[in-house]
Amino acid sequence: MNIIVLSPLRLMGDGLVACLACRAEVTVCAVVNDLTMLRHALSTTRADVVLVDVTQGIELYDVRSFAAEHPEAALVALGLVEQRQEVIRCGRAGFVGYVARDATVDTLCNALRDVVNGRLACPAEISGGLLRALFRLDRPTARENEALAHALTRRECSVLQLIGRGDSNKEIARCLSLSEATVKHHVHNILGKLDLPRRTQAMRLVRDAPWLVSASDTAGTPESTRRTG
Repeated sequence: MNIIVLSPLRLMGDGLVACLACRAEVTVCAVVNDLTMLRHALSTTRADVVLVDVTQGIELYDVRSFAAEHPEAALVALGLVEQRQEVIRCGRAGFVGYVARDATVDTLCNALRDVVNGRLACPAEISGGLLRALFRLDRPTARENEALAHALTRRECSVLQLIGRGDSNKEIARCLSLSEATVKHHVHNILGKLDLPRRTQAMRLVRDAPWLVSASDTAGTPESTRRTG
């Protein structure tokens, strides 16, 4: 199988290449330092698995965006703390497998083989947590229910969607043909309704629950009704 290794630590990448060099079933096609380099590598190299070092605090939101762009890439988290919540977080970010921090090279190779064959091996307590998490994915969270209860206006939904995209107030104003002062007012209202202290949290909320914007839009009372009510 062909793999690409992503790690910000060159020593980690070179060490994996050395460890896997004697494994006939594994070929390391490239070692990259970040997601930008990974995108370039995938444009020129076919890989069965991408092994991502998560021990150095890689941003899972960036991984999730990458996974959405490259659904064909089988992402495996390397060095994961084998706890239920950590496995769930990685699954939501787009990883299809993981290798625990205390794994041996043999365990690593077995995990890569499982991913290529569409399998995931994990302890019973982890698999039980995954099933419960899948059940909860179909139920609105408390924060989402709160947002629906406050019913953002249609304009606020549009602004929130652009916040989730990472746009600045100036970019949102240009996109929606509004003044920056008006956008700033909408952002203030959105953060207040969602009980969020910072803009970055609103951005992450939209990325975690993209259906929130459309749900709030349809559930909300029209703005004209609000002004006259």
